[in-house]
Amino acid sequence: MNEKEILNRYELDNIIVRLSFQIVEKLKDDTDYAIIGIKRRGAILADRIANAIFKFKNVKPKVGYLDITLYRDDLTEISDFPKLLGTDISFDVRGKTIVLIDDVIFTGRTVRAAIDAILDFGRPKKIIFVSLVDRGHREFPIQPDFVGKYVPTNIEEKINVKLMEIDNIDSVVIEKRG
Repeated sequence: MNEKEILNRYELDNIIVRLSFQIVEKLKDDTDYAIIGIKRRGAILADRIANAIFKFKNVKPKVGYLDITLYRDDLTEISDFPKLLGTDISFDVRGKTIVLIDDVIFTGRTVRAAIDAILDFGRPKKIIFVSLVDRGHREFPIQPDFVGKYVPTNIEEKINVKLMEIDNIDSVVIEKRG
């Protein structure tokens, strides 16, 4: 396998700041919002975006973390004993604007599963979807409201988001097989 870095630490930091500004601008008249990150890396990005919002708005949004494992439509295909990461949403989603964050959007299936999971907690006012990287190849008609970087890929390639909290490095790479 062959990896090529497409975002370094500084570029990743700049994208997080830009996405944070875009979220604040979109929600300027909406004070009742919360951020939910899809585990694992979407949860880390949710924390980083919430911290960036706090730096320039001096208000830290509520943040929750969502495990979509049991909502996946391919659950029986991925493992006989899937590892549950746990959901932690300590606020009421009903009537709130939810900013849903994930690291990469590909087919749209993860986002669909996340929306199903959120709806089990109640009916939000609306859901805004933010993805660090959009690599294309949708199978569902789901598009992010905000994207950090669009990276055209072929179906055999993979985008790997590496974050300090898990991988000891901040980087995004494209992996070419073969």
